[in-house]
Amino acid sequence: MEFVSHHTPEPSSLFGDFGGSTVRQADGARTESISMQVLPGIPDIAPGDDLAALLLESIERAALVLQDGDILVIAHKVVSKAEGRITRLADVQPGARARELGLELNKDPRKVEVILGESSRVVRALKRPGQLEGTLIAEHRLGFICANAAVDESNVGAEETVILLPEDPDRSAREICAVLERASGVRLGVVITDTFGRPWRMGLVNVAVGLARVPSQIDLVGERDAFGRELSVTVPALADELAAASGLLMSKDGKTPAILFRGIDWAPDNSSARDLVRPPQEDLFR
Repeated sequence: MEFVSHHTPEPSSLFGDFGGSTVRQADGARTESISMQVLPGIPDIAPGDDLAALLLESIERAALVLQDGDILVIAHKVVSKAEGRITRLADVQPGARARELGLELNKDPRKVEVILGESSRVVRALKRPGQLEGTLIAEHRLGFICANAAVDESNVGAEETVILLPEDPDRSAREICAVLERASGVRLGVVITDTFGRPWRMGLVNVAVGLARVPSQIDLVGERDAFGRELSVTVPALADELAAASGLLMSKDGKTPAILFRGIDWAPDNSSARDLVRPPQEDLFR
């Protein structure tokens, strides 16, 4: 399965030069196309599986050759499964706070206990009249603010089981990237994603929770817009843009957890996905 953005150029110009903050062709001219390719046939992942090796097998199976500047975007669940970040609720003993919140929100207190264990604070807990189960918004220990501290039961593959974010998603991304780079001999980037809701917006999108080499943001301050006006605050979140785009091909029922992006113009960076968390001193709504 492949998605190519609108205005596709000739094949020879599809994958361009990498080194700035826009998509360009090999001759330096702007292009209006990138490619997104599902890596096929990735099996169900179990704790201890070598995910990087399985990704390389998928790339070979698809007759793809990794190229300099390719970016692999990976759903965190396959990373978490490989790292054993899975908890059986039968093994969880909820504490007093988890039991209290579980009763208030009509949530399984064992799941609430896992959520609290992954959280630095509860941001909001609310059950509206008529709601079957309330909402628990928490600040994950890594700084991400999201429902249930990213503790999830979907696509785990077992009942009464929840899956957590990787212990250190940036480290996970770097380790996968290093293996793929050694195998291919080219410079790559890796983004690990999860699906979050957004304040003041309906619906869910994929966001970046782990990065290797890929810049979290591209600072365009001081550059000019199409009419020559100097940009003063424009800082696109490149990693989140890639993550959100990957959601177009990462269907919940499709077992397509890895998407290869080609044609993105970027320069390697030591960013962390945590760079995308707004600092408390800049948070006007905290």
